[in-house]
Amino acid sequence: MSVEPAPHNPGSLRRHLPNALTVLRLFLAAAFFVLLTPWTAGDRLLHQAVPHTFATPNWTLLWAATLFILAAATDALDGFLARRWKVTSPFGRIMDPFADKVLVVGAFIILAGPAFHFGADIRGRSPEDFQVSGVEPWMVVVALARELLVTSIRGYTEARGIAFPAEWSGKAKMILQAVAVPLILITLALADARYGTPGRTIVLWLVWTTVAVTVVSGIPYVVRASRALRTGGRE
Repeated sequence: MSVEPAPHNPGSLRRHLPNALTVLRLFLAAAFFVLLTPWTAGDRLLHQAVPHTFATPNWTLLWAATLFILAAATDALDGFLARRWKVTSPFGRIMDPFADKVLVVGAFIILAGPAFHFGADIRGRSPEDFQVSGVEPWMVVVALARELLVTSIRGYTEARGIAFPAEWSGKAKMILQAVAVPLILITLALADARYGTPGRTIVLWLVWTTVAVTVVSGIPYVVRASRALRTGGRE
């Protein structure tokens, strides 16, 4: 006589902890945004964006980098725990990618905003008038467009009964973004980031590499979706 295995019955903590971490990521993202908005940061960023040194760091930027790192860590942890404990849920499937996009796209919007504009007159353009973060508004549009495209592709294919799991390129993109944003903030907090300085070179390399990977990471999704729609999901 065979004995059927007992049904999987995780405890209350295991069922709710991954989702709680996802919600925590949204709160950490909100704190990150508030810390770096012009009406909160004020002169601490706009007029002290450059230069900085290890002896006189910008603590606003360092605290913001810490909040972002903590938020990104919850992204890695909630998914790992949900899979390990077999407690994936519809709430997690919806809110986890939503929280990721709020954190990353929101960070790019802030970095492209007035809090990171350096110059005596924000309306003019001069050699000393530039976006100290290296993030321009069009880069935010590119990042947002990529996220909307992949989300739309996934929603359409899955609505037709075609499985559409995340690509390795998407995971690599998220890891790079999670590393690049705090590194940009730490560089700006500790180094001179004006034109011609090592700090500026580091910032620009981080920004342009992240933008390039963000764009390229969307290509496998488009290719796989096109193939899946042609074959009805059969490989």
